[in-house]
Amino acid sequence: MEVRVQNIVKQFERFPALKDVSLDIRSGELIALLGPSGSGKTTLLRLIAGLESPTAGQIFFGDEDASLKTVQERNIGFVFQHYALFRHMTVLDNISFGLRIRKADRRPAKADIRARAMELIDLVQLSGMEKRYPAQLSGGQRQRVALARAMAVEPNVLLLDEPFGALDAQVRKELRRWLRDIHNRTGHTTVFVTHDQEEALELADRVVVMSQGKIEQAGTPDEIYDAPNSPFVFSFIGQSNILPVRVESGQIWLEDRPIGVESAGTADGTANLHFRPHDIGLQDGCGGCLAGIVTTSRRVAGKRHVELDIGQQHARVEIELPADHPATEGSRVAFRPTRFKLFQA
Repeated sequence: MEVRVQNIVKQFERFPALKDVSLDIRSGELIALLGPSGSGKTTLLRLIAGLESPTAGQIFFGDEDASLKTVQERNIGFVFQHYALFRHMTVLDNISFGLRIRKADRRPAKADIRARAMELIDLVQLSGMEKRYPAQLSGGQRQRVALARAMAVEPNVLLLDEPFGALDAQVRKELRRWLRDIHNRTGHTTVFVTHDQEEALELADRVVVMSQGKIEQAGTPDEIYDAPNSPFVFSFIGQSNILPVRVESGQIWLEDRPIGVESAGTADGTANLHFRPHDIGLQDGCGGCLAGIVTTSRRVAGKRHVELDIGQQHARVEIELPADHPATEGSRVAFRPTRFKLFQA
């Protein structure tokens, strides 16, 4: 099912939660809404679900305007962060619930409901647990039940609101792989909200980065990470460094010296240089480069993260070095960015 969000505005009293947001979601696509708290991502999800009504704008499911339809009429599958399972029901009954409460003319036969639920129990890898209650399951198992219950009604759109937020890091990682596999096998149009950029980049076909009620950028994980279109996206996605520089005839200068990096076609003037800690090339010595004194050096897995004090203004940057690099506090390291982006100041 295709979903089209068209010029949506949402205000809570005088607070503008969403400001003229438009987004096309393709049928069978897995979309991540990513952003900090207060960016509008959960509000957008609730509007798609029908849990909130827009102040202005429309939401289409296929060619049909769904803006005034109820949640039930939209046939939405919703998975919350805190499971929202019925504690007094078994796994089987929880998953069957959405089908059992349908009106008589749309309700499958009891045998068909059970068969559908058992099929989903197998799909979410909980075979043999159908008679257990939520209290007898781990957090990860409960979330699998919640997802199976949402899929049982064969929803037009599957919506997930921070689905793994209450789980520990290792379980989150396992469930991310599992959810991607489930999506590939079922093909539901899926929208999920997260503030975890790693989760969004690993899971989604496209990532929608939101800030202050607007969409900053929408694109594939590679596009969002490698070609951010604004200082906010560059800073929010992954680690990044920012240095105030100036551009003169295509050359980038820090304070009173060129850094040996060109930016052809960039207008002269002040700018901010953005680069990631791993996108650097070390220099043994140079007439034009960035160089600084190591203030901290720490081992992080297979790499060494080094913080440098650079320039007369004592700007701080962090770079990533091989684990065996001899950088110690007080030593000098010279480098140049190999990939970067300039944003006019």
